[in-house]
Amino acid sequence: MRNLSLGFSPCPNDTFIFDALVHQKIPVPYRFDLVIEDVEELNQRATKRALDLTKTSIHAWFHLLDEYFLLPSGGAMGRGCGPLLISREGTPIQSGKVALPGKWTTASLLFQLALSGDFELVQMPFDQVMPALLKGEVNGGVIIHESRFTYEQLGLKKVLDLGEWWEEKTNLPLPLGGILLAKDLRDEAQTLALWIQKSIQYATQHPEAPLDFIQEYAQEIDTSVQQNHIGLYVNEFSLHFGKQGQEALVELYRQGRAQGVLPGLEQDISAFMLG
Repeated sequence: MRNLSLGFSPCPNDTFIFDALVHQKIPVPYRFDLVIEDVEELNQRATKRALDLTKTSIHAWFHLLDEYFLLPSGGAMGRGCGPLLISREGTPIQSGKVALPGKWTTASLLFQLALSGDFELVQMPFDQVMPALLKGEVNGGVIIHESRFTYEQLGLKKVLDLGEWWEEKTNLPLPLGGILLAKDLRDEAQTLALWIQKSIQYATQHPEAPLDFIQEYAQEIDTSVQQNHIGLYVNEFSLHFGKQGQEALVELYRQGRAQGVLPGLEQDISAFMLG
């Protein structure tokens, strides 16, 4: 049985997706050495080719085309699931400090594409964005993960839904994260994508099966928040990003290059998507 290193985040959508795979609830022909960390930590690990198979932000993958292919399964893509720009007042922000949840997160890329102004961008772990806002350390903040379900409880207000901005601009789903495979393992791609799909299908058919794994790592202990998180981020694009998902990936890359946020490479990123 082949061993591979595998990284994903502690978020409920990832633990839901990978539970059956890593706990041998399906007859997968691999054993996995797990690394479970926040997605920005995984982004940074990927710069060193530290893992064979890893979840990263799509923004990070755009900088890693020489090292990794994108698998068609297991990612985070959809509609109505984008990062939110929030503040204490909820009024438009044109200047000042804005907290972002990591330099290579897709949230950071979207903010730079959607807004222009005299901003000082402050990078910090995603779970520190709302505390920084509440303390008055920043004027605004972009939140991801389960924070989008809890910010109103803290009295914070939405300024802009970056997912809505993207969908209105492109009429495409928003690609947030994906599963990357090291290029030297390309021969494993089809098999691994299939087993990720089977892991998702098992969790969907046996929703009680991943609950302990989800609860073990969830930042937000409220089970209703966990289930809302899974319902939002695990969808048909998780099984396979398909033609529409490929179009969304190409368009996000194109816009990033056009605005000078991404490297000006003349590469067709479709060649780096497997399946």
